[in-house]
Amino acid sequence: MPSVEKAAITPGLVSRLVAAQFPQWADLAVTPVELDGWDNTTFRLGEDLAVRLPSADWYVAQVDKEHRWLPILAPQLPLPIPRPLAKGIPGSGFPRPWSVYRWLGGRHATIDQIGDLSRFATDLADFLAALYKIDPAGGPEPGKHNFFRGGPLTTYDTETREAISALKAEIDTNTATEVWDAALAATWHGTSIWIHGDITAANLLVVDGRLGAVVDFGCAGVGDPACDVTIAWTFFFGDSRKVFRNGLPLDEGTWARGRGWALWKALITLVQALEVDDAQADLASLRFGWRVSARHVIDEVLADHSRLAGDRCSRS
Repeated sequence: MPSVEKAAITPGLVSRLVAAQFPQWADLAVTPVELDGWDNTTFRLGEDLAVRLPSADWYVAQVDKEHRWLPILAPQLPLPIPRPLAKGIPGSGFPRPWSVYRWLGGRHATIDQIGDLSRFATDLADFLAALYKIDPAGGPEPGKHNFFRGGPLTTYDTETREAISALKAEIDTNTATEVWDAALAATWHGTSIWIHGDITAANLLVVDGRLGAVVDFGCAGVGDPACDVTIAWTFFFGDSRKVFRNGLPLDEGTWARGRGWALWKALITLVQALEVDDAQADLASLRFGWRVSARHVIDEVLADHSRLAGDRCSRS
């Protein structure tokens, strides 16, 4: 079958897939979701279901992974996560497997949706702490299926240094290099644990002002949890950042690597943003679930690194 781009994954296509493979749901309306992601295209099916389709071949491996592991993880977590109900096969012009899930209510997290940001940070830290305690035996190691989330940052070393060089007129490249070198030096020596892999506000649902569910486990795996803490700089700030950090059982090296993960993503996003108009750049930040732009994320990461370096100097 020919490749299907994200824009071609329409409600009509989904209706045909559902009618052909799951006729019990054929009469249910298919509607786009409020905020869609990059890796998958999601639609609401009726009131109680969701359909999730990989947007490109890169993301196909995530389908089986979620069907295999989400039912195991769900009972051990303090908040709801997606519940796979059925797995579709290629058909109706769509070349990839796809999934039907139980619909989870709530809205994607934004600052104005959240009643108390510090309490939200505590709830998220509690969720991640519970995830990290789950037996990782047999879980998927970092790889192409999750873009090496949970693996070593060296995977992105060349890309990061090229982005720093490309942004020499835009950012403090000396401090950015310091942050990146510190992240690489803080090598992970711990035992692999379960990670979500893509903790952004776009994957957190708010119900009545509080964290109500965590979605999109496509980047999940077992490995280094540093990639899960990037939300400390992309969304949290002030007291909420402190609360989030204090609520997680992670050492200084993990936070250094977390700054590296946040820096890498923000750098490559800013490079891309400089090639498009402001509206497209803002849309990228919105889809990532960032509170601020890529440039501001970089500023937050560099400032945090410099502050901590200053604190260490004052204590010595």
